[in-house]
Amino acid sequence: MPAVSIELTQWQDSWTRDFEELAELIRGAAGPSVVRVDHIGSTSVPGMTAKDVIDVQVIVRRLPDQQLEDGLLAAGFTRSPGAHELRDHVPESWEGDPSAWDKRVFRPPADTRPGNVHVRIAGRPNERYALLFREFLTADPRTRAAWALFKQRLAAAVGDLNPYGQIKDPASDVLMAAAERWASETGWHPPAETPPGY
Repeated sequence: MPAVSIELTQWQDSWTRDFEELAELIRGAAGPSVVRVDHIGSTSVPGMTAKDVIDVQVIVRRLPDQQLEDGLLAAGFTRSPGAHELRDHVPESWEGDPSAWDKRVFRPPADTRPGNVHVRIAGRPNERYALLFREFLTADPRTRAAWALFKQRLAAAVGDLNPYGQIKDPASDVLMAAAERWASETGWHPPAETPPGY
């Protein structure tokens, strides 16, 4: 697999607007298949260092969802190739069926800003994982700063997106163990239904 350089940048106010524009495009293309569209990943955490790529989570009732896939493809989205785009990293602590972490990944149309559209099933652990990551790092500035520093040092050490991701996945599981403690202490849980206005 060819090397892909890593470019991290300081958090930008424009990322929120970029997400909203991409989410509107997704809702218009995918129609009623969409339960919810979330801004996830580091660009969704104010103050976090991140790659200038918007990560979006699209929640659906089932996979595959032909209506959603047909709608996105017709609107210029493309399927991201590779088996790693069909299932999220499964944490070592997970004791259930690995298929609970299944997903689909699309890329936005070529004339829009770079992004990753992760399509996941409502109520599955990968939906929770993505949202808890965002909420925990938003709420905890010390952990947010430490995670940003870790990413910067990792990017400088490996210089290639492929090993960067392979190392970051298990490190994320350590981070998420702390996030689960925070969720238990605060009573946080992911949204149970579609927010008003969707």
